[in-house]
Amino acid sequence: MESIRNYITQYLIWLSLPKINTTDIIEICFLAFLIYHVVKWIKTTRAWSLVKGLVVIMIFWLIAVIFDLNVITWIIKNTISVGIIAIVIIFQPELRKALEQLGQRNIMKSIIVFDDSKDRSEKFSDHTLNEIVRATFELARTKTGALIVLEEDTPLNDFESTGIFIDSLVSSELLINIFEHNTPLHDGAVLLRGNRIAAATCYLPLSDNMQLSKELGTRHRAGIGISEVSDSLTIIVSEETGKVSIAKGGKLIRNVDGDYLRTKLADAQRKTSEVKKLKLWKGRIRNEREVD
Repeated sequence: MESIRNYITQYLIWLSLPKINTTDIIEICFLAFLIYHVVKWIKTTRAWSLVKGLVVIMIFWLIAVIFDLNVITWIIKNTISVGIIAIVIIFQPELRKALEQLGQRNIMKSIIVFDDSKDRSEKFSDHTLNEIVRATFELARTKTGALIVLEEDTPLNDFESTGIFIDSLVSSELLINIFEHNTPLHDGAVLLRGNRIAAATCYLPLSDNMQLSKELGTRHRAGIGISEVSDSLTIIVSEETGKVSIAKGGKLIRNVDGDYLRTKLADAQRKTSEVKKLKLWKGRIRNEREVD
């Protein structure tokens, strides 16, 4: 009876939880959050196949340790360091994209204020918003292919340099004329910065996402590609169907209507309450065509 009591006591002691402090709970929550988002990111990249391969190797390693297979254990131990370096080199584009996406998260803006001057006023005027919507659906009506990129917080100077510098106020007539067939500027993307057309015929990076539909052509893949490497909002007009799509954050929203496009542009506009109050007092701030 005494031996049974001692066994139960030792078993209960083994099952007892260690002392947990507040910092331990914070660390557990932080690690769980980090691991979840790392796994979620890996599943959308080519690294997911690599992870499954590593799991297989770990299973073989466990079997080798259990059955005391010294040669296999020695080989695995001596190739781990080289394998980590090889992984970093092979998946350098994916790691770079992950760091770029991490810097674009709103959580970073709430912790570190890099430049709050950009958020003090709206990105572009209501007039510009209306001109973009009008041009987009006029192009869609005539089935004229178009690719319009709206720059937000991430600078797109590298892509602007690949096109032809324009620096003109946004107008529906100019946007329609740029994408007109057989014109020098119709090929490529138009880059909008604030209330101005910065450049046309810009070359954009194509998305390498293998999960995209095979129906999508180069124009749609370019729109998704620029949204993967920046926080820009991209409007795509299909030349084959005349349908309007939106690319944001690496995701494509197809067949949108005017109300939906206007809503997304209003979100990108970031009109502050201070600007609204000023309009109530003064009627309007200035002639919106003169906003630089």
